[in-house]
Amino acid sequence: MSAHPNKNNHRKPRDPELQKRIDDLIAWKGGGHNPDLVADIIEDALKLLHDVEHRGDARVLQMAVRELRYAFRVFAPYADRRKVSIFGSARTSKEAPEYRQAVEFGRRMAEAGFMVITGAGPGIMEAGHEGAGLEHSFGVNIRLPWEQAANPVIEGDRKLINFKYFFTRKLTFIRHSDAVALFPGGFGTMDEGYEALTLMQTGKSQLMPLVMIDPPGGTFWRRWHEHVQDLLLANGLISEQDLNLYFLTDDVAQAVRHIRRFYRNYHSSRYVGDLLVIRLNHPPGPTAVEALNEDFADIINGEPLRVVDPLPEEVADKDCLDRPRVAFGFDRKSYGRLRLLIDRLNLL
Repeated sequence: MSAHPNKNNHRKPRDPELQKRIDDLIAWKGGGHNPDLVADIIEDALKLLHDVEHRGDARVLQMAVRELRYAFRVFAPYADRRKVSIFGSARTSKEAPEYRQAVEFGRRMAEAGFMVITGAGPGIMEAGHEGAGLEHSFGVNIRLPWEQAANPVIEGDRKLINFKYFFTRKLTFIRHSDAVALFPGGFGTMDEGYEALTLMQTGKSQLMPLVMIDPPGGTFWRRWHEHVQDLLLANGLISEQDLNLYFLTDDVAQAVRHIRRFYRNYHSSRYVGDLLVIRLNHPPGPTAVEALNEDFADIINGEPLRVVDPLPEEVADKDCLDRPRVAFGFDRKSYGRLRLLIDRLNLL
């Protein structure tokens, strides 16, 4: 049997000769992490020789893999630290109240143990780094013809990553974020905000707190919220539960408190077969479990919520084995309601 079996059930079995050559190549490089997945990537790369003729298309794939590999490598030493991504306008002046708020927000989040990720540019991005300090900052820069340099806080740091493509940069933001903070901004800020909301709404990313921070007495995000209610919700284009996926405030302390409360008891989650497993700091008691099953029966599809030991798949992956957990059959569509269930767990 091959030392690196193909574990992807959606792929055809690999040709034995190709498998041997890939195994030999991996062994020649000294082996390492996830050899079965690396073998799949090597096979897919070889298929490009016949499947993709246009050099520009091949170049996109080449650069995307290169950028993501490097980004994952940079973030890996900090995997045990929670992180918040800050988005906002690059055009915000240092005299603007939202700039000062972003500085305070970055500082408070760093004091709470979070690292700060920004797009590494000026304006709100620089303010977030200024508040958090270099030690607690990541820069995820995009190379643009008129914005080549990172802000002076993060420039030259090992935690600064420069991307060619927006899509690899956006994936890096979402992949490594435990929270998102939006300050007033333009198309880019809106794009990142909608992306985060869409991924949570569809279950393509972990649920996380998303805060929208107005300047004191400001109406930027409040008017955006009214637009969402009047245009999207009123026309049935989103559901009312989707409004639970974000939080509006003009108070930095309240925004920080909202993020920290999300992780008061909730730790993380994953699917194991048909079950959603939620890892916690403290398990609910029998009375709380009974109440959760009653109050959230509308999103339970299959097995009811119950306290469980780590499931075999989690044991095999050594995945948060020291955490208590609950599991239930989730309908995989009611993520706004799931957010409320997490809020309830955080009250325990």
